[in-house]
Amino acid sequence: MTLLRIIESLRARSATLLKAGIGVLVLLVVLDALPFVVDKADAHTAAERLPGFWAVYGLAGCFLLVYFAKTLGAAGIQKGEDSSDE
Repeated sequence: MTLLRIIESLRARSATLLKAGIGVLVLLVVLDALPFVVDKADAHTAAERLPGFWAVYGLAGCFLLVYFAKTLGAAGIQKGEDSSDE
């Protein structure tokens, strides 16, 4: 099976893959909320005791990183596609 066929089959099933991904994420947050699965007795802050805190924290960090990278790129680091300065 070629890579192109794999990509096409994944695109054809994108709705199913999205639902499966969301289901896995919900399952992980539920498992994180169960006290006998993840021990949160040694958490340093109250926020760390919230289910899924580190996932949300990491996602927010990724969004901020992308936002600042795009802002810096637009501020002059990036060159336009039509520039020919070599």
